[in-house]
Amino acid sequence: MSGENSSADDERHIWDVVVVGAGPAGASAAYAAAVTGRRVLLLEKAELPRYKTCGGGIIGPSRDALPPGFELPLKDRVHAVTFSHNGRFTRTRRSKQMLFALVERAEFDQRLVEHAQKAGAELRTGATVVRVEQHGPAVPDRRTVAVVLQGGETLLARAVVGADGSASRIGAHVGVKLEQVDLGLEAEIPVPDTVAEDWRGRILIDWGPLPGSYGWVFPKGDTLTVGVICARGEGAGTKRYLEDFIGRLGLAGFEPALSSGHLTRCRTDDSPLSRGRVLVCGDAAGLLEPWTREGISFALRSGRLAGEWAVRIAEAPDAVDTRRQALNYAFAVKAGLGVEMGVGRRMLAVFERRPGLFHAALTGFRPAWNAFRDITRGSTSLAQLVRTHPMAQRALTALDRRPAQDA
Repeated sequence: MSGENSSADDERHIWDVVVVGAGPAGASAAYAAAVTGRRVLLLEKAELPRYKTCGGGIIGPSRDALPPGFELPLKDRVHAVTFSHNGRFTRTRRSKQMLFALVERAEFDQRLVEHAQKAGAELRTGATVVRVEQHGPAVPDRRTVAVVLQGGETLLARAVVGADGSASRIGAHVGVKLEQVDLGLEAEIPVPDTVAEDWRGRILIDWGPLPGSYGWVFPKGDTLTVGVICARGEGAGTKRYLEDFIGRLGLAGFEPALSSGHLTRCRTDDSPLSRGRVLVCGDAAGLLEPWTREGISFALRSGRLAGEWAVRIAEAPDAVDTRRQALNYAFAVKAGLGVEMGVGRRMLAVFERRPGLFHAALTGFRPAWNAFRDITRGSTSLAQLVRTHPMAQRALTALDRRPAQDA
């Protein structure tokens, strides 16, 4: 009898799913697992809410991936986009329907976590994970993963989801391989009401002077989020681009409330998404749209899939079934997000050589603007567009082969 009680006690101390990282990917994974009634623990090293370097643009695929009943903490609704090419050839396009929703990431992430908690997930902040172990003395059996925290505390789980960002320790355990690393720089600039009013409902996208670079202005009430992104290794040039960009906008006289930087990382096609009972999603898996570097929708969608498959892995009785479920998770990610990343890589390669052509198309060719509008609204995706529209496929293939001509 005492042996039976001991076994039951041991089982109660093992979480079904432990999720590491409480950003959009982690919160989505925790929600997806908890809503099934499993015991789910969500770990976050910071205290919430916490700032995150991010434009905070929510496109259609992100809205579609939000949990039921989730209300966006909107700072603005975007119906217009101003495009410029390194500060020149400026033109604004408008849409009757909303293109983007703009949010503050600290508030957005906090609400996602609260949604996961309402579904039954437990949250623990100030918890830094230093490693996970799937073998050794800390692991009681082959169906268990040990999650080791800073300070030495060990938590046990049937499955672990790594959603701990682009410098992920769980990703390192899984063996995630990366091929594209970019540096994003951003400033949060408080502005007077007269300036804020001029930007309300409108964003700016500027195709930058460095290969593959672009800048943005996202209005959020009395603050403008101004940022630029470019390939890592162009740090000085990226910083200079941001300074010039802010100056051209007439914002140099306003003191930023916050300035920050962040590295984004894209996975290789053959990068693993799991190892044993450990899955990775979002930035931790290198899941990011390579051209725009849009990551929120990738985080929400891959997080949901990771949470669903983590439950299946938690229930897997042996290594064979664990492997089968992990492969199914990888297939689900690659069949959707992986295809979008493949098209995004091709778009980036062309954009790096011919940014002026992209600008001319979006500002002067209505089908190109319609495609942009439909992608941001979520009624199609880049991959669907290329797959279903022969003209788009032919144009992208032709551009792949043509030499650069833009200055």
